[in-house]
Parts: sequence; C-alpha cells; structure tokens
Amino acid sequence: MTLTPSKLRHDQRLAHDLREVKVTTGVNPHAEGSCLIRFGKTEVLCTASVQDKVPAWLRGKGQGWLTAEYGMLPRATHERKDREATKGKQEGRTIEIQRLIGRSLRAVTDLKALDGFTLWLDCDVLVADGGTRTAAITGSYLAASVAVHHLQSRRLLKSAAPVLRDQVAAISCGLTSDGVVLDMDYQEDSTTLADGNFVMAGSGHWVEVQLSAEQRPVTAQELTTMQQLAQKGLYELFDLQRQVLTAALET
Repeated sequence: MTLTPSKLRHDQRLAHDLREVKVTTGVNPHAEGSCLIRFGKTEVLCTASVQDKVPAWLRGKGQGWLTAEYGMLPRATHERKDREATKGKQEGRTIEIQRLIGRSLRAVTDLKALDGFTLWLDCDVLVADGGTRTAAITGSYLAASVAVHHLQSRRLLKSAAPVLRDQVAAISCGLTSDGVVLDMDYQEDSTTLADGNFVMAGSGHWVEVQLSAEQRPVTAQELTTMQQLAQKGLYELFDLQRQVLTAALET
C-alpha cells in the first residue's frame, strides 16, 4: 500500500493537506477570550471565561484551575440531535472529548501562575464535518491566550510567570484504502480503516495520541507515517496560531 497517496482526495486535497483553516477572534464581547475556528466546513466556537475563584478542593493550595466543556448544537450534524440537557445527562462521547480538551490545555498551563482563578473553556460545535475535537483544542488555546492576556494586562495575577508555557494544537490523521491522509472530514472519517487524533505542544513534544483501528490493525510503519503527517500539519497550525495571536493582541 502507498502510505502517502499522491492522487487527489474527494475534496481535491492531497494526503498531506489540511483543510482551509480560518480563525476569527473576539467573536463574543462578554468573554475574556473567544474565537470561531473553522476547519473546512467544521465550525467550533471557543470561549474562555475567567472566574476569580477555584474549586473547593484547590482552596489554599496556591494554584488555579483550567477546565473545559464541549457540546454540539442540535443541527450541527446532518440530522437534528436532541440537546443533551433535554435528556438530563451528557453522552459518553461528550464527556470524553471535554476531558481531552481540558487535559490538553492543562499540559501547557502553569496552574500555580493562575493562582486564585479558574479558566473555563467552552467549546460549542456549530457545524460538524469531522475533526471537532481537534478544532476545539486548537481554538481553545487561542481563546485561553487572549483571556490570560486580559488577566496580565490588568495585573490581576499574583505571579509574573507565564501562565501558558507553550502552544498546543491538535489534528486528525487517518488510514484510508488509498493510504494515510491528514485532517479528515466526515466523509473520510466515516469510511476510514483507522483514525487517530494527535495533540502536540509547540515544543514538538506529544501531549496525547488517540488511535482507533476501525477495520483492521495498524502496522508500525503506518503509525509512524500517521505521526509524521500529523506533525507536519501541527507545525502549520502553530504558525497560524502565532499569526492570529499577534493580530488579536495588537488590537
């Protein structure tokens, strides 16, 4: 099998191409940090809210907290889904994704520098076309960065140490019948042989890797290729994050 196909995919991308990524910051005037991030047709609204308190179990311990919530609007998908609030409980997938977002952001956060504050990240999927969790992580870093800048510019933090020690972003990579491809949309994801989500810090160190074989096990060579392709896409996202933040924090 050719691991990095040269033929065009159904949306005219090559194997190593990201979908078009667009970011708009400051979309929520009430939140300390916010952005709307788009990967192709997928759209996720990420907001970062600052609370000047910490959970009870962290009081007096000299550190802050960062946590995340994730949800999908009823018509984010092809068919309407009931709001989870009407069901009285969150689905397992929702809980798993929001925990992933929180872990990913905490991996690059100095919670001691956030002492006394909780940073809430809310990720709401407006349109789902594959890669909602990876878009949420990538956008949450941007929203969190703007919110932290809000705290720092007002000198509300007790410590001068950086709250966010590094960037963090995420991307999907899948194994199709044609080989390994980067940043799958729903059409590719729904028929993939295996799919993975790769979360990386700007340093190049891995934060989390999720890999699921859907139709057959993945070989070591295929996994290596997926990781290499994901790394390429993540470095592109880090560049984009820096450009977006430079523009957002200058205004």
